[in-house]
Amino acid sequence: MTKVNTGDMIFFVGKKRSVREGIEYMKVISTGSKFNIYPDDLRIYDQLPADYYVVRYSEKEGFFLERYNEFKITDAKVYGIHLEKVGKVLDSFGIFNRNLGVILSGDKGIGKSLFSRLLGRQAVEKDIPVIIVDTYWEGIGSFLDRIQQEVMVLFDEFDKTFSEKEHGSSAQTSMLSLFDGVAQGKKLFVITCNELRGLNDFLVNRPGRFHYHFRFDYPTEEDIREYLTDVLEKNYSSEINNVIDFSKRVALNYDCLRAIAFEINRGQKFSDAIKDLNIVNITSEKFRLQALFKDGSCLINKKISMDSFSSDVEEYRLHEIGGGYAGDISFSPSRIKYNAATRELYLDADDIVLSYEDYSLEDEENQKREKSLRERGIKKVLIDRISDNRLHYAV
Repeated sequence: MTKVNTGDMIFFVGKKRSVREGIEYMKVISTGSKFNIYPDDLRIYDQLPADYYVVRYSEKEGFFLERYNEFKITDAKVYGIHLEKVGKVLDSFGIFNRNLGVILSGDKGIGKSLFSRLLGRQAVEKDIPVIIVDTYWEGIGSFLDRIQQEVMVLFDEFDKTFSEKEHGSSAQTSMLSLFDGVAQGKKLFVITCNELRGLNDFLVNRPGRFHYHFRFDYPTEEDIREYLTDVLEKNYSSEINNVIDFSKRVALNYDCLRAIAFEINRGQKFSDAIKDLNIVNITSEKFRLQALFKDGSCLINKKISMDSFSSDVEEYRLHEIGGGYAGDISFSPSRIKYNAATRELYLDADDIVLSYEDYSLEDEENQKREKSLRERGIKKVLIDRISDNRLHYAV
């Protein structure tokens, strides 16, 4: 037998015997006093080849890596600033003399997976293997730490996979020694999460541990217009403004846009297609109102919950910019319009009713103030969809 010694491991390569004798190629690996028999297709590497892998575990074999064949990019064109950010991460990783961490946060379907695939593809092109972690097992951090070469480790939906509610507080904290590790072979750690609040405090606001944090938001009007211009057949381009109007009322991710474009290209009007698609408002969206008057003044309502497609008449309070009560506004949300030129959702003066009711005042004083409010001459009401679920960042 030929003996190959690589560090602490000894490999014994058996000679070929005749198939008639019932013996084929085999390889025997010895670790200490333990000998394992493997088929002849066993290959030994000094380093993990640049490819895509996923971590797996079995009670019999422990942790191991399995080739991952689903790491593909199906979009013909990449939208937004993904490519620029991917280059930034890999350039920094090349300069860093330690681990580099990246957090990708945002709702589903708005670009985190695409970004991580772009990053992974370019990492492999630079001879850096990519390891996907999509399941939590106790001890997985120690296993990854044993890989002593430059690799990219992608934790998919880390807030759910390593949920402290499901696995206990140690699930995330047990990984800190890995993220801070100084073992041979620095690592590029990439975490995707749908809910940033699901991450341990030792991960967020720790640029020494996770240097970058890219926040993914829903496609802007410009993104939607560019995407639909690319994918819609030219004779259906008139539907683009209708989709944008809808997106200002209901948040649309790229999964939604892809489905919408598919239906429109089949010859359906957007107004008909949206009725059948799995795109719904589970809860009312939140909006900000700005009532503009002919005298140049403005009254606001910073946040209201509203079904912008309802035909019912709704009433909301208006306030001075300083915060004081300034009257009420009533309208049917179904009358909201979209101005493609100004890119605004709005209501005309004819669509609304103004009133004034301060319960601390006498009726006569209320009537006087209501008359004054109406005499100011309402021009229009601007409506902006907002999100109150965002965290406040340093900039």
